[in-house]
Amino acid sequence: MPTQQTAPYPLSAARALALHAQSLDAPLDANATPDANAVYNAIKRIGWLQIDTLQVVRRSQYIALWSRLGAYDPDCLDALIYDNGKLGGDNKRRLYEYWMHAACIIPLDAYRYTLPAMRRNRDARSKRIRAWLDNPANRNLLAQVMEHARANGGARSADFQREDGRKGAWWDWKPAKIALEYLYDAGELTISNRVNFQRVYADTDAVLPAWVDRTPPSDEEANLYLLEQSARSLGICSPAQLPDYSHMKRTPAKPLVQRLLDDGVLIPVKIRLHDDSVADHVIHKDNLPLLTRAADGDLTPRRTTFLSPFDSLFWAKDRDAQYWGFRQILEAYKPRPQRIWGYFCLPILHNDALVGRFDPKLDRAAGVLRLKRLHLEPGVAPREDLIAAIAAALRDFLTFHNATDIAIEHSHPRPLRRKILAAM
Repeated sequence: MPTQQTAPYPLSAARALALHAQSLDAPLDANATPDANAVYNAIKRIGWLQIDTLQVVRRSQYIALWSRLGAYDPDCLDALIYDNGKLGGDNKRRLYEYWMHAACIIPLDAYRYTLPAMRRNRDARSKRIRAWLDNPANRNLLAQVMEHARANGGARSADFQREDGRKGAWWDWKPAKIALEYLYDAGELTISNRVNFQRVYADTDAVLPAWVDRTPPSDEEANLYLLEQSARSLGICSPAQLPDYSHMKRTPAKPLVQRLLDDGVLIPVKIRLHDDSVADHVIHKDNLPLLTRAADGDLTPRRTTFLSPFDSLFWAKDRDAQYWGFRQILEAYKPRPQRIWGYFCLPILHNDALVGRFDPKLDRAAGVLRLKRLHLEPGVAPREDLIAAIAAALRDFLTFHNATDIAIEHSHPRPLRRKILAAM
């Protein structure tokens, strides 16, 4: 890198590097059949994969991998996390569930770097949990739940019944559920399996393969690791956005980001943004040659795909607007009259641009994928090449969902519906 950057890097270079770091830039190989190694490598590259329960189509974690791999067997992902619920040090797990950006699937070779968070959760920083733990009956319940999990090779919330006759809303879980979640947050229990997507909690010592490094790092060592991994996976972002990727608080992260800059792990660069302003951003030192290639036009995104609303491309707050002039908004939790785009809208990525979004719902019984609303972004014209690319991605999306037909109920612009269906 030159000692002084004489001009800001163009927006196209920032977009290209961000998409490349997220494995969202290269055309898919139609002849490839992604296996478990491809699934693992995709997650390893993005660092961690967010889990969500909404399933109007496949759940978010499966869609995010489809965006990067095309149609693959979701059982490959499940096997890497759960190994069919097998316990013992010789199990084949390579991934695990824990908190990161949110509830996430994380490579087990990063396990030790989540130990400080588990320690903090064990010390119960939340006033609500501290008060709960102060009750001797709850302390006794923790021991009983842990013993039940050990004796039975795992435990589910459904294994326990309330004795007070009350229904357990999410803010008032039955005591055993609180105990399970506390033990999970503290690292005593780990998700060993899911049955109909319901968590099975088992003794962490039985869940982790023998090779997993459990040497506790300091808080600083762990946070530096997470920030460096975030920089690799984001590709490029502002210094303030870097902690967003692992849900680290920005203020305490600031001196750590500066330390990575001082040590030359992070490189400062200036970027031209979507509004034509110039901003100070950072990249990992290993990504600098990629940024140079992108600026020279040698790293050009050529993927058309659809993104989960929870995709890691959107984890750096406000970068969607800064780079793409696009606002990713999840409207699932808004009242229906307040929704503009729909319940579970998937952004459409075409080459290096976010060109639209659609609100899907899978009719599993009929094998029909319904697009309740399909929008192109303002200023995006329904050109023939764009229509063909979206249609091809939709065909792969249908295959991934074991669907045989598609119905588009509404589109904007109105001719878009007819053109997409004709292309398919």
